[in-house]
Amino acid sequence: MNNKPVITRFAPSPTGFMHIGGVRTALFAYLLARKNKGQFILRIEDTDKEREVAGSVQHIQNSLSWLGINWDFGPDKPGPFGSCIQSERLPIYKKYALELIKKGLAYPDPYTDEQLSEFRKKAELEKRPFLYREYRPSEEQMKVPWDGTKPLRLKTPSIKRYKWNDDVRGELEAGPEALDDFIIIKTDGYPTYNFAHIIDDKEMNVTHILRGEEFISSTPKYLSLYEALGFDVPIFATLPPILRDDKTKKLGKRDGAKDILEYRAEGYLPEAMINILAMIGWNPGTDQEIFSMDQLKSDFDLSKVQKSGGTFNEDKLDWYNHEYVKALSDDDFLGRLQPYLGSDKSLITAKTLPLIREKIISLSDAPKLFTGEGELSFIASLSDYPTERLLWKKNPDKEIASKHLIEVKALIESISKSDLEDNFTADQIKTAIWPYVEANGKGDVLWPLRVAVTGKDKSPDPFVSASLIGKSETLKRIDLAVNKLKNL
Repeated sequence: MNNKPVITRFAPSPTGFMHIGGVRTALFAYLLARKNKGQFILRIEDTDKEREVAGSVQHIQNSLSWLGINWDFGPDKPGPFGSCIQSERLPIYKKYALELIKKGLAYPDPYTDEQLSEFRKKAELEKRPFLYREYRPSEEQMKVPWDGTKPLRLKTPSIKRYKWNDDVRGELEAGPEALDDFIIIKTDGYPTYNFAHIIDDKEMNVTHILRGEEFISSTPKYLSLYEALGFDVPIFATLPPILRDDKTKKLGKRDGAKDILEYRAEGYLPEAMINILAMIGWNPGTDQEIFSMDQLKSDFDLSKVQKSGGTFNEDKLDWYNHEYVKALSDDDFLGRLQPYLGSDKSLITAKTLPLIREKIISLSDAPKLFTGEGELSFIASLSDYPTERLLWKKNPDKEIASKHLIEVKALIESISKSDLEDNFTADQIKTAIWPYVEANGKGDVLWPLRVAVTGKDKSPDPFVSASLIGKSETLKRIDLAVNKLKNL
C-alpha cells in the first residue's frame, strides 16, 4: 500500500443538498491526494433512484468548483476505469456479483416480503436484533439460478470478530453481531451502497477512504465483502464530526445547517470557507489560523486529524471572511463584488472601495451600505433627519452649532479651486478645517458637520464623508443644516 500512489475519492449521493460535513470530507480527501501528488476522484453514487434529485450532480460539481476542489476524474471526466457515475457502471457490479455466485458466496433471497416481516417480528418479540443469516436458506435453495427477480445477498464468508486499523481512530474492532448476509444487488438491477462502493474503490485503485464516523459500525460488513472478493483492504480514516454550537450532536439541517452554495449567495469567499472547514478537526500544531489552499496542500497530514468533533461557528466564518476581504487587491475585490451590486454600480468608486472593504463582512453586505439606513446611503441622496440631531450632546446649543457650520463652510470654500471635486480629498478637507477644530472642540465642530453632510449619527468621519459627495454638494448640505437650525 505504501508504494502505491495516493488516490482518494469523494462519493456523494445526488440528493440535492451539499452539507458542510460532506464538503469537509471532500476537502480533506483532496488535500491528502494533493499533498502526496496523487489523484482525487469525484464519484457520483446514484444507485438509490428514489432519493435522487434532478440537477444534483451539477450542483455537486458547482459546489466543489467554487471552493477550488478540482477532481482528476469525475462525472464529466471518465477515467481509465470508465465512468465515475455508478448508474453507468452496472455491468461491472454484475460481473463481480456473478463471481461471488460462482464462489458460493452470494445467493438469491428466496423469501417474500411477508416472510421477512415475520422474521423481524419474531426477533422483536424475543428482544434481539434481527439477523438475516439466522434464516439463511438451505444449500439447495442457494443454488437456484439468480435471474434478477430476487435480491442477491452476500453469503458472509465467516462469522467472526473483526479488527482493523483506522489512521485517525487507531485500532478498532467489532464482534460477529455486526455481520449479516446483506443485499448486494436489488431487484431493480442496481447495486446497494455496501456493494458498489467497494467494487468502485477497487476498480479505481482508491488507497485511502476518508469518511464520517457513521460508517464505523458497518465496517465489519465491508471487511467481510473484501474477504469474499479477495480484495486488499484500503486505508481507512474516520473524520471527526462537525458539531452544532452546543457540541451535543452533529450539525444537521434541523440545526440550521445550510447548503454550501447558500454561503456563496450570501457573499462569503471560498477561501474563507476552505479555511474554516480545514480547521474543524485538523490541528496544524501551531497558532496559525490563516491558510491558503496551497499552504493546506503542503501542510495537511492525516496524523494531525483529531478524533474529537469540532464546531462550525458562523461568527468565526465571518472573521475569516473579513480577513480575506481585507487581503484582496482592489481589482480582485471589485471583480468579486460585481455579482452582488445589481444594476447600479456607479457608487463603487476609488473613494468608496476602501470603506466598503472596511465595513462589510460578506460581499452581499456591500449594496446594503448604499440603501435605506445603510451607512453610505447619504452619498446618493440626503434623507430628511431631525434637526435636533445636529446638536452635539455635550453642548446642545443651536446657535453654537450654526456658528461652527458657517465657519467650516467658509474654510471649505477656501480650498483652492484647482482642487475641485475629484481632488476634493479627505486630507485636504481635514487640513483646511483642523486648526479651527482644535481651537473650538472636536465634538462641537465635527458632530454638526457629520450630521449636516450625512444626516446620520453613524457614518464615516466627516472629512471622508464630505469627500465622497464632493465640494459643491457638501456646501449645499451645510446651508441646508444652517437653515434647519434657524427654524428649530
